[in-house]
Amino acid sequence: MPDFKRHIFMCINQRPKGDPRGCCADNGSVKLQEFMKKEVDRLGLKGIVRANKAGCLDHCEYGPSIVVYPEGVWYWAGTEADVTEIVEKHVVGGQLVTRLLMPGHEPPKQSLDPLKP
Repeated sequence: MPDFKRHIFMCINQRPKGDPRGCCADNGSVKLQEFMKKEVDRLGLKGIVRANKAGCLDHCEYGPSIVVYPEGVWYWAGTEADVTEIVEKHVVGGQLVTRLLMPGHEPPKQSLDPLKP
């Protein structure tokens, strides 16, 4: 069984059309989550990083929601380029992607460790 160093969860929850809270799936999160898995593979991180689907993460109003553990950093992503930036800079490089931080979530006080595959 792999000992993952990071887990990335992306909301793919589907709400009924017109729900006032919004819906990550309606904003492309299913395709973005599939792309995120491909990025993990492209970077040779299989067995080190797990790119998971998640149900509602309760931040629908910001668009597709992502949380990276063990740091507990919350992001939103609207494009494949956003996903690539989160995976390359945060997950691999240990750097926050401040422009994509979810409003209302403080970045961690401790520094992030880069992966060393």
